[in-house]
Amino acid sequence: MIGPLNTEDFNYALPEDRIPYFPVVERDHSKLLIYDGSRPIQQAEFSHIAQYIPDKALLVFNNTRVVHARFIFEVTTGSKIEVFCLKPVNPVGYENSLKASGECIWECMIGNLKKWKDAPLKHPIVKGTSLSQLTATRLSATANGFLVRFSWDDETMAFGEIMDRIGLVPLPPYIKRQPVATDNDRYQTVYAIHNGSVAAPTAGLHFTDAVLRQFHAKGIRQVNITLHVGAGTFLPVKSQRVADHTMHAEQFTVSQQALEELWGHSGPVTSIGTTTMRTLESLFWLGIKLQQASSATLFIDQWEPYESRKIMNVKESLENLINHLIRHNLKELTATTRMMIVPGYRFQVVDQLITNFHQPRSSLLLLVAAFIGEDWKKVYDYALHHDFRFLSYGDSSLLMPESRE
Repeated sequence: MIGPLNTEDFNYALPEDRIPYFPVVERDHSKLLIYDGSRPIQQAEFSHIAQYIPDKALLVFNNTRVVHARFIFEVTTGSKIEVFCLKPVNPVGYENSLKASGECIWECMIGNLKKWKDAPLKHPIVKGTSLSQLTATRLSATANGFLVRFSWDDETMAFGEIMDRIGLVPLPPYIKRQPVATDNDRYQTVYAIHNGSVAAPTAGLHFTDAVLRQFHAKGIRQVNITLHVGAGTFLPVKSQRVADHTMHAEQFTVSQQALEELWGHSGPVTSIGTTTMRTLESLFWLGIKLQQASSATLFIDQWEPYESRKIMNVKESLENLINHLIRHNLKELTATTRMMIVPGYRFQVVDQLITNFHQPRSSLLLLVAAFIGEDWKKVYDYALHHDFRFLSYGDSSLLMPESRE
């Protein structure tokens, strides 16, 4: 189990004016803080990041794509009700639900709930010259909100298309404005492929095709994983003790090819974002779990890595995962993690982290503190005193601790 961590020890003063409501004009013109252990902190423009990454590194990206998860319904009184889709319930799985025709059920958060009486909500859908309608029916309450049944009368449209047509970009709550057209592009990475996230993996927002070409020119290999980011990423740690916080679960998918790339790699592993790091570290513990029971549930609980014993190295763990796919004739591994990375965790896979600057008292700040130790305070003090922008549309950092041992 983790030690007696006090949440308040991971607090800092973040002025409101350091939270940008819009990104910089050019993605890769954001600022980059470079931390590499014993050397003084440096800064550069993100467009030059390739020169700070070792030639033998392996870059790992999260290629999830943000869906337009917010629906705004208007009732007859003129009041507006927001229905924020968190995760699909029926059909199960993001891909299946986004392809659903006619009806699907999601777990949702509801804004202005007191204005939603028992009657279903209606929203028009315009497609060319035809007009149809989306209906939202509130079902039972859940731990995080409500189950909502969505139904529509044009079965030629999948739910994902409806989201694209009438849904809004799910900007985080600290960006205090309504989405605009440019958010459709800028709150999305240039390499996003698989629909499912309700929040962007923001470390990737700085990358451009030009930056990716620079890595390719240096011979730095790149591999993708997919973790669909949930709204829980914005939840602060409200408990006094970190150990009392309940972490949210997220599903991820890693192809056999990606596992084999990781297995065959001998240099440093650079994680693009905290979601990628959470996936990579969860993979290690899944490999151990499968060693102990080949039919083990592909799920890592919140504190499980702190209670498990390291009985193999990374290559052996990855080999277990690859063999699991071969035995079951699968091309990709799909699993779920509630793993919470906090100080005291010993990193097994990731050597370097590219990430934005995170909220005070957040699980993401705890992850950064776990990775670079007490120096997180130096990094954040430097960023605050050198006009870095914070959170989703803010600037970036490259964190390279001297050793993860």
